Amino acid sequence: MITEIVMPKMGESINEGTILEWRKKVGDTIELDEILLEIGTDKVDSEIPSPCKGVILEILAKPNDVIEVGKVIARIDSKKKTNSKQSKDKKSTETLEFDDLPKDKRNKSSKSNVVLNEKNKFYSPVVMKILGENNISLNQLENINGTGRAGRITKKDMLQFIDDMNNKKVEEKTISSKKINKDEGISENDIKSKIETINTFSTGKIQELSHMRKAISNHMMKSINTSAHVYLMTEIDVTEIVNFVKANQDSFYEKENFVLTYTPFILMSTIKALKNHPLVNASLINDSIHYHKHINIGLAVSIEDGLMVPTIFNCEEKNFLGLCRSVNETANRARSNKINPDELGGSTFSITNFGVFGIMAGTPIINQPNVGILGIGSIKKAPVVIESSTGEDAIAIRNILVASLGFDHRLIDGAGGSNFLKEIKKNIENMNLKDLI
Repeated sequence: MITEIVMPKMGESINEGTILEWRKKVGDTIELDEILLEIGTDKVDSEIPSPCKGVILEILAKPNDVIEVGKVIARIDSKKKTNSKQSKDKKSTETLEFDDLPKDKRNKSSKSNVVLNEKNKFYSPVVMKILGENNISLNQLENINGTGRAGRITKKDMLQFIDDMNNKKVEEKTISSKKINKDEGISENDIKSKIETINTFSTGKIQELSHMRKAISNHMMKSINTSAHVYLMTEIDVTEIVNFVKANQDSFYEKENFVLTYTPFILMSTIKALKNHPLVNASLINDSIHYHKHINIGLAVSIEDGLMVPTIFNCEEKNFLGLCRSVNETANRARSNKINPDELGGSTFSITNFGVFGIMAGTPIINQPNVGILGIGSIKKAPVVIESSTGEDAIAIRNILVASLGFDHRLIDGAGGSNFLKEIKKNIENMNLKDLI
């Protein structure tokens, strides 16, 4: 029985994925739930297990290929029995290496996977691309010592060769400059300064962006090119909340086994404001306003390789303690890479807290297809003019944070954005903390 493996749907809004790595090759046996490959999307990288036990019959996509959801990427023979010796001896044409071909057939390698010269050396398409982009001759290419299998020239080898060439040009320029200096009386300090400038741009480490960083980059650029970003900021007095957290953090930890943070307070105030401003909880899709039934908050979480925005669903149904538990659980699972791909889509509004890094204010980019995002800065003590009960002004030290609202001006105007942010401020400053936990 042949089982077809298709590109899985990794989330509500995800229509394609990138093949990062195959853990098995054609002819290998695989067990049920054993990892078959790793897939990357613009949300997350995921390991995909095999849905059955069998033998890998076909692999139809290569690493770095971008494949649509639902397209067949591999086939497994779930009834075929093979011994390990046969599996090693037999190779599919899709995975046949150049070194495995007979010498009389090497020039007939399929679909230009390699490029051959007179000496039967082979070069991959990426090597040939770099060669063309940097005006490197085949004669120069033959002098490069490859570090790949069987002496193959890799992308890393090419980049190192280009770097070495640039450094050599700089050295030659230095020698030439010294000669000019001697013949024409040009200042050695001037020459040295220019050479140092050239060296700055020609040396140093070259590193490719990780898949996650590429995905984040693409997602951010898409948002910038889609939405008309506008920002508003306001100061919020959180003194009462700060005092509440200090007074209750020990008992809260004993009861719940995790730390009480400020995020749930902000979350609850935002949810209350979103109920009264449904337009901020909507999406603009193809010139149509889509009002969402539920309030699903995307919570930005900093992880090792970048940023993840998992979603807390149906926030309007949760009380304060429920929000505390959801925030803690979601953040922990995101940092341990245990977030379900379905949790990385479906948000209707987003919150990002750069205050945890000591930053007072920022202008976060809208998480598409949301039309708004709330940025939370760090809490700082500041002198504030307050009005006493007698109507007199006084100066007091208060705990202040700066909240910034980014919104899509195509759908929300300045008045709408201002009223929404003012309501969040009001909700936070006038929160009834009694019997909250």
